[in-house]
Amino acid sequence: MRSFVSAVAVVLGLLLAAVAVPAIWVDRNIVQEEGFVALAAPLGKDPTFQKRLAAAAVGGIDTGGAIPGPLAEAVRPLLESAAASLTGLPGYPAAWEETLRKSHRLNFAAAGTVPSDADSATSITLDVAPLVALAAGQISERLGVPLEAPEQTLLTVGQSSQRQLIEQVAVYAPLGYSMAVGAGIAFLLALVAARRRWKVLVGTGLGALGVAGLWSLGSRWASDAVMGTASGNEVADLFKREFVAASASGFGSWILAGAVTGAVLLGAGLVFGLLGGAARRR
Repeated sequence: MRSFVSAVAVVLGLLLAAVAVPAIWVDRNIVQEEGFVALAAPLGKDPTFQKRLAAAAVGGIDTGGAIPGPLAEAVRPLLESAAASLTGLPGYPAAWEETLRKSHRLNFAAAGTVPSDADSATSITLDVAPLVALAAGQISERLGVPLEAPEQTLLTVGQSSQRQLIEQVAVYAPLGYSMAVGAGIAFLLALVAARRRWKVLVGTGLGALGVAGLWSLGSRWASDAVMGTASGNEVADLFKREFVAASASGFGSWILAGAVTGAVLLGAGLVFGLLGGAARRR
């Protein structure tokens, strides 16, 4: 009976851990604003993405009301120059970080606080308004003419079905911490109930290695599923591709940690089993 209880506890602990670890990673790195900014911030340093992002930001500037029609064509080279130099401005890192924060709040806003814009309510969006404001300020200084920067400049990054998934993830991801506690209790119960604890270590180690493999497959499947959709916007698709790659890499380190933990438990269980067997033969 003790062996049965121990085996059930190990299986339960592995099932809880299999769900808890990805949920905790998602909560810390995507649902929570600070984690999202830390994960996505390096994307702003990618040269290709910087170029596309700067062009989109400058393209969001409304020059029609401030610049007379005959001069609009003459201003175009200045706009192109601003796009080329935007990422080199001292205020670019702060503007990019604010872009990420505004975008996170827009997509993870609580019910009733999402702006009334239809796109922001039904799809995953990236708000590049801080970058547009930075570009507008630079061009205004050169022209001596104030340019108006919009409060929102939205780029669609994902579809409505993915937005619904984000809303569900925001609700359920924090439950991963409770599941992790439950997994720890289950493993402790397995050790207490076991007649031969080295078997618990071996079983848990093997299970952890298997779970790490499932996490790897699941991460690859999720990445392919997200990348299988196109927004039709080059900047948005580039951001999505780079963010998915960063997420897969970030969770990959957790998968590696899980595999190493499984290998250590397996090795420890085998060593204790051999030592215990040798002691009993004496």
